[in-house]
Amino acid sequence: MAKRFHKKRGTRRVVKEDLHKINDRITARSVRVVADDVPADVYPTDEAIKMAEDRNLDLVEIAPNADPPVCKIIDYSKFLYDQKKKQKELKSKQQKVVVKEIRFGPNTDEHDFEFKLNHARKFLEEGSKVKAYVFFKGRTIVFKERGELLLLKFAKELSDLGAVEQLPKLEGKRMIMMINPKKK
Repeated sequence: MAKRFHKKRGTRRVVKEDLHKINDRITARSVRVVADDVPADVYPTDEAIKMAEDRNLDLVEIAPNADPPVCKIIDYSKFLYDQKKKQKELKSKQQKVVVKEIRFGPNTDEHDFEFKLNHARKFLEEGSKVKAYVFFKGRTIVFKERGELLLLKFAKELSDLGAVEQLPKLEGKRMIMMINPKKK
């Protein structure tokens, strides 16, 4: 995409350019033409454009770096639509990583620990990562060992569902540990 500078307002606006060269924008002298009803061969560009126009289609440069460039006789708008559809399909197949956070205090009692442990189990079964951390408020930072023991106990309880990605590490007022779900 090309960016142009607007003189009066001093703002930039993005001008979209075509992804492919089509019809008269093809600069090569001769091109290799690929189409359903045309024998694949090298033709002069003018003749290839005329063949596309006779079929009410477009001549689209598919492989500009080839020698000679490869062009296809197709309906360009349909071609773009199919490309967007393929990209959307690929994007939907990608796995998105979800990170769920669970917060503890250094003095978390047993009932709260069990409650948060059950939530973490549910998150790991769904396939989400779990970021467990102990938040140290004020002077509770002196209980770093308690926080570390709490997180290690948490990881041990979840060892059947998840694997520890990052051991407890102190970052500022937080001691953080990451747990990945195990593959099924």
